[in-house]
Amino acid sequence: MISRILKYLRRYYKIKTMNPSDYARSLGVKVGNNCSIAINYFGTEPYLIEIGDKVQITNDVRFFNHGGSWIFRHKHPEFDYFGKITIGNNVYIGNCAMIMPGITIGSNVLIGAGSIITKSIPDNAIVAGNPGKIVGEVNELFSRVEAYNLNCKSMNAVEKQIYLLNLSDEKFITK
Repeated sequence: MISRILKYLRRYYKIKTMNPSDYARSLGVKVGNNCSIAINYFGTEPYLIEIGDKVQITNDVRFFNHGGSWIFRHKHPEFDYFGKITIGNNVYIGNCAMIMPGITIGSNVLIGAGSIITKSIPDNAIVAGNPGKIVGEVNELFSRVEAYNLNCKSMNAVEKQIYLLNLSDEKFITK
């Protein structure tokens, strides 16, 4: 009982004091360079996850390295199966996406918010939905949004707010 409490307190301390990339590394996740990670949950086998360079993982993304073994244990009490998760370089994973066991995500990939990734994804794909399906290519998306580039990435929050609120409506993307 005491050891469980101490384990919980150590985890809580790490979450509160470490940035998410360092916390992931402390769990055994292999994390590349220049990543932006907004989560502290990497499943029960985080050491089976490898994240490339320049990967952005947004809020509430979940990783799963194992499946529903419970239902097989009445016949096979020790049954367990696992899958590694590998993420390439220059990948964006939107809010609340779920990455299932055994998935490889290629490089230059955009995964839409709320997507459930049940199959590996090739390079340069845009994936969305439940289950996640390829809905386009990254270069096609860039061609469609390039005209809306407002070049404000280096602005601070106040500068950006003033700039955006003073633009005419045709400068913003509409759908």
